[in-house]
Amino acid sequence: MKKEFKRNLAFSIAVVLLLMAAACNSPYTPKPRGYYTIHFPEHQYQVFEKPGYPYTFEYPVYARVIQDSTFFEEQPENPYWINLEFPDFGGKIYISYNQIGGISRYKVKNTKGEYVDSVGKNTFERLLTGSYQLSFKHSYKATSIDDSVFTTPNGIDGIYFRIGGNTATANQFLVSDSTKHFLRGALYFDATPNEDSLRPVNEFLKKDMQHIINTLRWK
Repeated sequence: MKKEFKRNLAFSIAVVLLLMAAACNSPYTPKPRGYYTIHFPEHQYQVFEKPGYPYTFEYPVYARVIQDSTFFEEQPENPYWINLEFPDFGGKIYISYNQIGGISRYKVKNTKGEYVDSVGKNTFERLLTGSYQLSFKHSYKATSIDDSVFTTPNGIDGIYFRIGGNTATANQFLVSDSTKHFLRGALYFDATPNEDSLRPVNEFLKKDMQHIINTLRWK
């Protein structure tokens, strides 16, 4: 019995070693990370033209307009701040509007180095600087930040920001006539930032953002 046991043991060890050797010599092919397939609707649009608002544009039929009552836990500057929500994609375009020459709150450092609210006049330069600061706020996670100047078919000038990497927002824009109107938009998702998994939705909604920009008019 002992001889038979030793013989079986030796055979088993030999088989295991052969299998291990074969496994070590077999090529390893990493599998690409998989994501859920997303079925996108056809791009169709409707007009946003609410009485009293200083702007109008066309937005997707699969989005809903919500008046922004709180912007990142702060009170909006005026009633013309809205959100375009995309329930099917867990995304939201925050649209903020400021009148150049009006009054806004700003964060400034006091003598203790603490940020406190301060009231100041909305100049074009101040609003433009604030927009750049908000865009570059994500630079610590960004792999790239590209800004491009454009003029819409309606003759409105603006800047589009494309931010690469696992950032909270990859697409932002601002438009202004530099004398009265200043509007800013930023696309966010209710999900952990992941550039690869969000790329298809970002590209889809980027076309909608461009349509909003190209159809925007001042009133």
